[in-house]
Amino acid sequence: MNNNEKIFIRKTAPENSARMVESIYGCKWSLTVYQLLAHDINRPGEMVRNVEGLSTKVLNQCLKRNVEFGILDKVVYNELPPRVEYHVTEFGKKFLGILAQLDALQDEIDDQYDA
Repeated sequence: MNNNEKIFIRKTAPENSARMVESIYGCKWSLTVYQLLAHDINRPGEMVRNVEGLSTKVLNQCLKRNVEFGILDKVVYNELPPRVEYHVTEFGKKFLGILAQLDALQDEIDDQYDA
């Protein structure tokens, strides 16, 4: 092997997943939406009624972003009046697991600084 040959290439951050995490943490309501879904509150109107300061417009933007990322699935029922529900996808469960690991890491960092 020639001494000038490079064995490794520069490692870069995972672009799409990093953008997804940044976008979710950047949206102040996404984590609240996940809490609501964990408590079986999956209809937008019910979400707005259960969270002080959450508007329908902001919630819809948040839900749309999460559907685009594949974290949530939107189910539209063919009923009158129309009914819409949101559910965490299989991919979303993996993603929420990663967010939980980030929370645990943050707790560990906080404990180090408090000590």
